[in-house]
Amino acid sequence: MTADPIIQTTALRRTFKGGGRGTKSEVVAVAGVDLSVAAGDIFGFLGPNGAGKTTTLRILATLLPPTSGSACVAGFDVAGEARQVRTRIGYVAQSGGSYRESTGREELVIQGRLFGMSKADSQARAAELLGALDLVDAADRTCGTYSGGMRRRLNIGIGMVHRPALLFLDEPTTGLDPQARARLWDEIRKLRDTGTTVFLTTHYLEEADALCDRLAIIDHGRIVAEGSPDELKRQIAGDVLTIGVNGNGEKVVALLSKQPFVREAGLEDGLVRLFVDRGEAAVPAVLRLLDAEGLAPSTMDLHRPSLDDVFLKKTGRSLRESAA
Repeated sequence: MTADPIIQTTALRRTFKGGGRGTKSEVVAVAGVDLSVAAGDIFGFLGPNGAGKTTTLRILATLLPPTSGSACVAGFDVAGEARQVRTRIGYVAQSGGSYRESTGREELVIQGRLFGMSKADSQARAAELLGALDLVDAADRTCGTYSGGMRRRLNIGIGMVHRPALLFLDEPTTGLDPQARARLWDEIRKLRDTGTTVFLTTHYLEEADALCDRLAIIDHGRIVAEGSPDELKRQIAGDVLTIGVNGNGEKVVALLSKQPFVREAGLEDGLVRLFVDRGEAAVPAVLRLLDAEGLAPSTMDLHRPSLDDVFLKKTGRSLRESAA
């Protein structure tokens, strides 16, 4: 028997008032999201800034009421049973939750006390988390002296003090250098391996690919694709060939889209992108066709499908460009 999902949403929608004073226009931030997240997974919400990731996360964490639709988290309705939801989740916002003037140990102890733990239990839990997050040496320094990676690890500890079944992380590695990001990925995997479900938002393709058991790609408030990273990439059969064509993009697309080995051809930012059956056979064929037309490519790149290719196929634009 399959266990009930730890997150279940149906037609979840959130709008905000838009325009100037006196207008009746509205901005749709979340446009009917259906999600099902299994307990024990790292689930990723992947999309560009402004896609609706954080708004959805805030609804699930009971920080923002939905305009319509429903959401059930850890067995409780976010609208009618918010208190029960909050005792079972941890939430780490993009901005974090630590104060510069407090020490890391003080932050953890205070959080434990806010969740009803005794002073002794909260101190013991703080010591446990400081060890697990490799912050023992910095435990009694003020948070203002922490590096970006140390602060993010401390913020995750603050979200974990009460041992939640589900931890929400909003863009957990934004602004971190590659070494700090890789270290934080390891900490997130450890949480999953000890039984905590992690729901994270990100606009980093590599992060979603490396961390997530399953993910949903969101754009303009709607889910456009969902599955494991491998499942999503397998939806794009064959290989991806990207060609620089020196301003002749439309002509090249018209020429190559007619070829039997090309599944799809498109033009983006001056580059022709082809989805082909077999890249190693397609490259010489493309070169011959271009040469016959007097067209010399400036660049050519062949790779297996990526999550960016999935996003491009679903939305018509690159996630890398949208995030930038």
